[in-house]
Amino acid sequence: MSYSNYPSAAPQDNPPAAPKNSNRGLIYGLLIAALLGTWGYIIWDKSKTKEVTTQLQAQLSTSDSSKSAIQGEYNSALQRLDELTSMNASMDSLVKTKDSEIGNMKKRIQTLLNKQNKTAADLAEAKRLINELNEKISGFVVEVETLRGENLQLKTDKQELTVQKEALQVQYDQTSAEKKVVEEKLDVASTLNASNINIVTIDERRNGKEKEKDVAKRVDKIRLSFNVFNRVGEEGTKDVYVVITDPTGQVVSNEALGSGRFTTREEGERVFTKMSTLTFAAGKTTPVSIEWKPGAKFVEGAYKVEIYNNGFKIGEGSKTLRKGGLFS
Repeated sequence: MSYSNYPSAAPQDNPPAAPKNSNRGLIYGLLIAALLGTWGYIIWDKSKTKEVTTQLQAQLSTSDSSKSAIQGEYNSALQRLDELTSMNASMDSLVKTKDSEIGNMKKRIQTLLNKQNKTAADLAEAKRLINELNEKISGFVVEVETLRGENLQLKTDKQELTVQKEALQVQYDQTSAEKKVVEEKLDVASTLNASNINIVTIDERRNGKEKEKDVAKRVDKIRLSFNVFNRVGEEGTKDVYVVITDPTGQVVSNEALGSGRFTTREEGERVFTKMSTLTFAAGKTTPVSIEWKPGAKFVEGAYKVEIYNNGFKIGEGSKTLRKGGLFS
């Protein structure tokens, strides 16, 4: 029996169709698996991106919230500082003395808060500086309170000193018034007392001799002599003024011969005829002699002589000159 005509030899030369279809299905399966994997990755990546975005938004929100909180603290510190400086002159002066230091802190804080891309470190530094600024403000308040206490004490001391000064001023015024009264009494008491007043009219002869005369045309000068005494006045010099009034009521005077003006206590200013400065010792009698020689003849009538010291009249007298005859 021959087997060459059997159809079994044909399958050996041509591959069967079933394996080709099996490879295509595997490829399709792999492509589908790859596509599903890609979609899964895309879905996972999108989810992850969303999560990161959410985290970044949360961080940004947290950053903004922190910035707002720190900005609020900073604004509160500035407001506190402004209120203190505006309400208290001492505080304002104190702040101005440290203005450079505070200004640098404020500038640095504002720079940190205004940064576009702030980091946590920037906000932490800003918060630290704001805390430091608040500490300085609190220190200022303590210093101001100390100054207030010192000022209050100074004010109290000043009031006490003012009261003491006023009391001392009253006492001083009283003492000064009393002293003035005593000085015035002493001044009045120191006025000289004149006694033994003697007025002599003299005729001077060619030979130099003198003779007392009461005939007007024979008289060349008037000599006034008296004694002064006082127990109160201090040792020293005293001025004595003599006022001679002629029969017509006019004061006899001549500036070339030493006449002038002086002030009296009761009559005001008067013209004096002659002034003499004498040396005086308390408790001792001092003799005084004053002459008035006008260089012209006297006229008949009564001549009034007044003596002044310390503004008071201390004595007076008069001398009458008569009209003489042919051989007087």
